This record gives sequence, structure tokens and C-alpha cells, in this order.
Amino acid sequence: MTEQRSIVRMWRGSVRTQDVDEYVAYIERTGMAEYRETPGNLDAWMLTRDLGDGTTEIVTVSRWESFEAITGFAGADIDTAVYYPEDDRFLVERDDVVRHWTQVS
Repeated sequence: MTEQRSIVRMWRGSVRTQDVDEYVAYIERTGMAEYRETPGNLDAWMLTRDLGDGTTEIVTVSRWESFEAITGFAGADIDTAVYYPEDDRFLVERDDVVRHWTQVS
């Protein structure tokens, strides 16, 4: 029997620490909700890390059944980050390229 390996999608950005609660709530309503509603999504979560300089790093992580499933969320170019209308208001730094990993264990 062949083990199915999921694909992990990771994105990172930074916001002002004073905005972190508002941004986390915003991303829960937009990106995280959209991840979880897309067929083929196995799960998704968000991580925060206070950098101690007035900014907080945000990382979103989602697991998918396949690269093809990710296109349901991201479109044909799955390596390009998906942004929402208010992201520009919050983000002080962002990765425009998303990283994909094959989960092996």
C-alpha cells in the first residue's frame, strides 16, 4: 500500500504588533476560512511570533491532498501568494512567493 503524502503550503508576513489581534481576526475571516472551505484542504492554522521590535511575524500553514487541490484556492500559479483587500493596510512585510513542502512523516 502506498502512503498518501500531503502538501504543506506556508506563507509569512509581518504586521505592527499593535495590529496583530485585528489582523489575526481578519485573516481568520478571509484566508483561513477560504483555505478550510476549499475541497482538498486537510487543515490550516496560523502562527504568530512577536519579534520584539514593534512587529509580529505571521505564518500561515495549510495541508492539502495534492498540488491540484491547492489550485482551487490559489489558482493556476500556486506559488504566488493570495492577498485580500485589507492586507495592504496591515502588512509591513510580506512574502509574495509561497513555499510548498511534501509531508513525509
